[in-house]
Amino acid sequence: MALQGVTCVSVVLILLLRETLSQLSVCGKPALNTRIVGGQTAPAGSWPWQASLHEFSHFCGGSLINNQWVLSAAHCFQGSTATASRLTVYVGRQTQGPSNPNEVSRSVSLVINHPNYNSTTNDNDIALLRLSSAVTFTDYILPVCLAASGSSVHSGEDVWVTGWGALSEGGSSANDLMEVDVPTVGNRQCNCDYGVGQITNNMICAGLREGGKDSCQGDSGGPLVIKQGDQWIQLGVVSFGIGCARPELPGVYALVSSYMTWINNQISSNQPGFVNFRSSGTDSDLSVSCNGLPTVPPTTPQPVVCGNAPKNTRLIGGSSVATAGMWPWMASLQKKQTHVCGGTLVAVDAVLSDADCFNSSAMASDWTVVLGRLNQNGSNPFEVTLNVTNITLSNLTGSNVAVLQLSIQPTLSDYIQPICMDNGLTFSVGTTCWVAGWSTGRGGDQQALQEKQISVVDCGNSSSSDSICTGSVSLEQGDAGGPLMCKKDGSWFQASVLTLANSTRTRADTVSVFTKVSRFGSFLSRTLGTLLSPASSANTTSTTSTTNTTSTTNTTNTTNTTSTTSTGGGSSFCSPFIFLHLLLLVWSVHAVDLKLFPL
Repeated sequence: MALQGVTCVSVVLILLLRETLSQLSVCGKPALNTRIVGGQTAPAGSWPWQASLHEFSHFCGGSLINNQWVLSAAHCFQGSTATASRLTVYVGRQTQGPSNPNEVSRSVSLVINHPNYNSTTNDNDIALLRLSSAVTFTDYILPVCLAASGSSVHSGEDVWVTGWGALSEGGSSANDLMEVDVPTVGNRQCNCDYGVGQITNNMICAGLREGGKDSCQGDSGGPLVIKQGDQWIQLGVVSFGIGCARPELPGVYALVSSYMTWINNQISSNQPGFVNFRSSGTDSDLSVSCNGLPTVPPTTPQPVVCGNAPKNTRLIGGSSVATAGMWPWMASLQKKQTHVCGGTLVAVDAVLSDADCFNSSAMASDWTVVLGRLNQNGSNPFEVTLNVTNITLSNLTGSNVAVLQLSIQPTLSDYIQPICMDNGLTFSVGTTCWVAGWSTGRGGDQQALQEKQISVVDCGNSSSSDSICTGSVSLEQGDAGGPLMCKKDGSWFQASVLTLANSTRTRADTVSVFTKVSRFGSFLSRTLGTLLSPASSANTTSTTSTTNTTSTTNTTNTTNTTSTTSTGGGSSFCSPFIFLHLLLLVWSVHAVDLKLFPL
């Protein structure tokens, strides 16, 4: 790692954590890391996810992403190093010397290179290693969080890269774990630096314009991380570069957020913790231009609309178990990573639920919200977990609702969309509606989201302007806070918030009575401001992300301004033995080198 004066040596301690905790509760939170951008040294335990990959000696880095999987670069595993049985992984290691009291080692049972890895273009330079057995988390061994799909990072964000690579181009490899902080470089600028078309949307760049700080040979496969709140998120995997720390030639990294679905498809249980990262403000990279680089087309932000569910083809009938994207506004409200109640996304950054869900605690820091989730257990490739910054309860006689303010705006997709709210609509008798929720003990081993079709009925003696009645609905605790939803003029509206206390039943349990959302209209207007409007008949498509191959570092949603993503940094393949044999090839690919073996 080319640092030019930035070193990192180490010594520290922390407490034992249990693998039974979800990855999001553990990942990216090293108790001993008080790193401030511009700092000089890294005490032991500062980067507890850092892995050292050995075939006889260190040749690449990696990052621990749960207790049995390591993320690295595909170019590290060619030839003999592609054979899992020849590899050893060290975690908790601080030095390549003999004294590492906090480390453990594991053999490797499986190496999975990305199927679309291209050794010529360096695209999709990412790999997964399964350890022979799980490791125990300690203060020195913890997983890193990974940037989720839809994350984005602007040019100029401060990021950190770590490893045991060379300390200068062509120099000797480091004995102690090294760290360096560098700014991200937008993909437009990076394409101008490397040649337009060389940097794809699966890559991210980082480095100083004047040079002097970079990853280098031996750092390959290691993590590029950024801090958001109290969590460190891996944005990139060290991939390649031209030389090390050269001016206007930043390091290039595989973009972790591009591979969320692929990673989750390989790791079926105890999946890594994915976190959305999204820069705020305007990306200065959008103004960069050079010969051959397409101009950035002007964009007109589209208004966010509600009630649009592109994946919902639900007809009368249907099943009891929903499918991914069927109800894209569904939210799982969680306390200590355990589902407590349902909810619905009703604004770009707010969720509606039942006030009774917060009888035990209305402290925002106790809660998280999961959007895009189908299964409470198992794979959820489209989900995002968000912190809650504020909880506001209505204060009416009888049942009440709660509005949860989210820490960032989620990126809208086919799997995450807001629902419209009933603001005085009439749903006539016979209208087909649905309820959905995560009922305790239902949905099979995966505890999948449950749905039930019901019809609006005459309330009879229970009739009032604040009530809507349906056929009998039996609710359990996990269903509370979810929606009663009906479709009108092509858009889905939430007619009521499900609550155990107010889903009263009459007429020998054949009719359920719910309080209409419109009863809380004044409270919702005060709390949320202007309510979202449904799409017009001419605009019923979902809000999706758009990408230009050479215009932005990451996929960006035009309707969101505050999420997070990750990217990686570059390094250089400088072994003299390989150089002699591959000289012609190296020059044919513009002297672009992989950050692999130390000298």
